[in-house]
Amino acid sequence: MPNYQGVWSLSTQYQNASDWPKLLEEVEYLIVAGGGSGGYGAGGGGGAGGYLTASSSAISVGTQYTVTVGAGGAGGGNAANNGSNSSFNSITATGGGKGGISGFNGADGGSGGGGRYNTSGGSATSGQGNDGGNGATSAPSYAGGGGGGAGAAGGNATSSSPGAGGNGSQSSITGTATYYAGGGGTSGENSSATNGGLGGGGNGVYDSTGQDGTANTGGGGGGAYQSYSGSGGSGVVIIRYPSSFAEASATTGSPTMTIAGGYRIYKFTASGSITF
Repeated sequence: MPNYQGVWSLSTQYQNASDWPKLLEEVEYLIVAGGGSGGYGAGGGGGAGGYLTASSSAISVGTQYTVTVGAGGAGGGNAANNGSNSSFNSITATGGGKGGISGFNGADGGSGGGGRYNTSGGSATSGQGNDGGNGATSAPSYAGGGGGGAGAAGGNATSSSPGAGGNGSQSSITGTATYYAGGGGTSGENSSATNGGLGGGGNGVYDSTGQDGTANTGGGGGGAYQSYSGSGGSGVVIIRYPSSFAEASATTGSPTMTIAGGYRIYKFTASGSITF
């Protein structure tokens, strides 16, 4: 017979040892990595952070699980960077790819970064996002492609307009339907600019700094034609299980805990740990 000694404090409702394995089958998660920054100098939009969700995860009672929340890729003057990975229970979402800059395609990532003028968009990680859009191949727009999002690929630029950021995917794990992991928009020579995708993607700009991806959504940063690129948005990790089970026995990283729709929900906006 399995030994469940020491786990009785986890739940005030379930008092039989045979009930405890139910928790191991009922932990759900959403893991979103940090978004990539936009590109600069007719650069592409930043790719969204990888997006992973599942209805169950094998969890052991009394074990501490590390939670990593990835930072967004830093943008700014002459800078473009991929986002950082997020993870929970050895399940890893890949950081978003940076938008293309002079001489380089959009970078591969959770979702791919949009290509710079006359370059290709980056590729997505299978099951986590979508590819970045390609840059224009002819004047007069000299425009970049949009960053890929969790729900859609980044738009391809044309001779007259830049590509828009791909939309993210919607999750109701917190009890409220919310979009995450939208790709960044960008701009072109004719002063036109495109919006980032739903889910925190930053808007593109012509002659000022690209808009940053929204924090804790994994949105890609906006690309810029003449000026600085926007930074990617940081990621997030959200874990929930039925509220009939008691609170986790320990957490670090200051997650918020709420109860909604019959679930106990832990939202990590910074790295930490959780013990069930």
